[in-house]
Amino acid sequence: MLDCAGPMTARILDGKSLAAATRAALKEKVDALVQRGVRPGLSVIIAGDNPASKVYVRNKTLAADEIGVRSRLLEYRKEVSEAELMQTVAALNADPAVHGILVQLPLPKHIDAARVLESIAPAKDVDGFHEANLGALMAGRPGVVPCTPLGCMRLIEHAGVQIAGRRAVVVGRSNIVGKPLAHLLLQKDATVTICHSKSADLAGICRSADILVAAVGRAKLVTAGMVKPGACVIDVGINRLPDGKLAGDVDFDAVKSVAGWITPVPGGVGPMTIAMLLENCIRAASKE
Repeated sequence: MLDCAGPMTARILDGKSLAAATRAALKEKVDALVQRGVRPGLSVIIAGDNPASKVYVRNKTLAADEIGVRSRLLEYRKEVSEAELMQTVAALNADPAVHGILVQLPLPKHIDAARVLESIAPAKDVDGFHEANLGALMAGRPGVVPCTPLGCMRLIEHAGVQIAGRRAVVVGRSNIVGKPLAHLLLQKDATVTICHSKSADLAGICRSADILVAAVGRAKLVTAGMVKPGACVIDVGINRLPDGKLAGDVDFDAVKSVAGWITPVPGGVGPMTIAMLLENCIRAASKE
């Protein structure tokens, strides 16, 4: 049984306020590190002129500066060579003042993004995308955990949603969100199913979920008829509609009358992703 059932309006999982509280706690950790002579340093690499990427990067560096993390933005033209980016990463790997390195995706098409990401020292890989970090997570010995899945788990746990023994369904199998989040839920003793574009009876599988996560990048894919009454619904998607408005992978207005808990878009998972990025950087500086 879930904690709530029957007609309802879902409780909103406010990622914006939880992220603000998380940043406030992180600022105290930064202040303590500075007292010890260590100021956490985050370097962000961006290549090309993708407008969305520029917004994301600005939000990340502003959040870092706000809590006392020294941020450095390294911007390159879209014609930059893979070798030049690799040289930059190598220099940052060797710089003791840099505790976190982030390469903003997507990179220009002529660059092998996986090769660039794998060149980051795993301890400085604050996005958690390095194969060493993903492998450690799968083995049950998490090192640096990818930011979005970690943010999702914090939202679920903060809401007091029971995970152990519950059925969790993750729609999406990316290395950035779907797979890592499935492992995090599994480590908290959920029974986990991963769905994808070839899954048969997606609606039926979703309706079995006590915890449902949508992370596929398709606007309003998850409808009210796909949600179990009282379920916790986490919407990772952020999609631009033809009218310019943002929408998640969940039909929020319809699903909120069925679900027990739901994240809004924007203001749900997004702010927590940035908060977890900062947490990963500070952990690296603390050598935790």
